Amino acid sequence: LPPEDGEEESRLLLKFSSKRDPSAIAEWIAYNVIDTERQDWEHGLAALRAYRKREGHARVPFSHREGAYPLGQWVADQRKTFQAGAMNGNRARRLERLGMVWDERELAWEETLDVLRAYHQEYGTLAAPRSATILDRPVGMLLANLRRPGGLGKDTARAERRREQLAAIDEHWNPTWPIEWQRNYARVQQCVDGGADPNDILPGVTVAGVDVGTWLRRQRHGWKHLTQAQRELLGDLGIGPLQTPPTAVVEDPEEPVGPETSGTTVPAARKPSSGRAGSFQRGLAAARQYLAREGHLRVPRGHVEHLALEDAIASDGQEQPETVPVKLGVWRSNTRSRRDRLTPEQQAALDELGL
Repeated sequence: LPPEDGEEESRLLLKFSSKRDPSAIAEWIAYNVIDTERQDWEHGLAALRAYRKREGHARVPFSHREGAYPLGQWVADQRKTFQAGAMNGNRARRLERLGMVWDERELAWEETLDVLRAYHQEYGTLAAPRSATILDRPVGMLLANLRRPGGLGKDTARAERRREQLAAIDEHWNPTWPIEWQRNYARVQQCVDGGADPNDILPGVTVAGVDVGTWLRRQRHGWKHLTQAQRELLGDLGIGPLQTPPTAVVEDPEEPVGPETSGTTVPAARKPSSGRAGSFQRGLAAARQYLAREGHLRVPRGHVEHLALEDAIASDGQEQPETVPVKLGVWRSNTRSRRDRLTPEQQAALDELGL
């Protein structure tokens, strides 16, 4: 705008010592200023197009040069121009068609998504252990932080958009059940996708050094303790609960295991046991129940497991309650410190649980 009365001229002006033809001046400016800037911009766009074709994205590091052209600096300049509101719409649209990201925070997020996609492509899951890395990035810690409350950012809309982007990579990136369970499920899925029959995934079958056969048997044995969503996931692989009745808990030889009907053995409530053998069996049953539900046996010392009726072994002759409390944390600690006093059968039972 021209200056008000009394104000100094602040506009950039071309001054000539003699009268000039306005049309000649306009042509000179178009050729030496406007056209040159347009050509430089098109040169940068062509370099960005070549970079995207080769790399698959337009997130150019600042120091990158495409040949001799400082493409990283050019992209940063375009971002600044856009954020200042000085870029025309046509240029903005052309850059966006190449995948230009204007917000630097979103730029970092897009790079994170690339890392997560690479991990999922390699392992078929985002249930990565904390120590996992890929592309020189600590993807395990990264995912652990994203799962924390507020890990997707304070902006509600942005957090929801990021949640959807993560779910598009892996629907179960942040399950309501233990992440270790999801990790083992992915290993079983890897076996099935590779052509294995679920019924052939028996104890001893390992993936990445993990005995997925034993893990799978625990899930089938503890089917009733799984959530509906976990059951559906296993069902998608053709896996269901064990159809045969569970093996009776080993009692003292002197103790009867239940009444019999004429000609047919009928499962009945177990006679309560006492002593160390009964205590060990209660702890073992509680450990199996805890493992089926939590996916691990890192039991806090103060934890009390309420053992379901059909798995419970009461310590007296009274009518059994619906659940029996078992001090599983204490039992776990005691079995660790007194392992040398256990029978070979008891030690084998602990080995089967991975203890």
